[in-house]
Amino acid sequence: MKPFARKLILSAILATALPAWAALDIKGAKFNDTYQLANQPLQLNGAGVRVKVIVDVYAAGLYVARKEHSASALLNQSGPKSMQIVLLRDLTGEDFADAMIKGFKKNNSDHEIARFQAKLEEVRNQMMAFGQVRKGTTIRIDNTPGNGTRVLVDGVQKGPEISGDDFYGALLRIWLGNSPVDSDLKDALLGAR
Repeated sequence: MKPFARKLILSAILATALPAWAALDIKGAKFNDTYQLANQPLQLNGAGVRVKVIVDVYAAGLYVARKEHSASALLNQSGPKSMQIVLLRDLTGEDFADAMIKGFKKNNSDHEIARFQAKLEEVRNQMMAFGQVRKGTTIRIDNTPGNGTRVLVDGVQKGPEISGDDFYGALLRIWLGNSPVDSDLKDALLGAR
């Protein structure tokens, strides 16, 4: 058998035999099946699009240690977690921060809002420092138990880590709470789509 034909056959066999590592593509945003955080592989629980009125704002994917289809199970799951957000349009850091704070306040009690006010302000300041954020930019909000929450823009950490694992759960309610920013996105993050 000729070397070219052998390579072609081997490539076809490997493409069908290997697990699906290929990224999930949502409107051009890529979400890998796994993400490594704190030396632990996380699985993509689900991914979808945040739509405001009729405009696609961003695609988001949630990475966790164990896949779950219940919001409460995900919020209470221990271990590292990561929310990957890929912008589908240009935004400012201020737009992003204001939308997050609005979603936070809609999905947390007055007591929790007061309790996390300083940490929420830290996240807001980090996001305000983004300036203009272009379509295609990837924002990750990671949580490593014991270390806290960190925000990365295209792989570069912005600002210090924010301590407190309970704060990350309160942030996740923006997408998984009783009044999520987008109910279709919530369903997608829960793996319902």
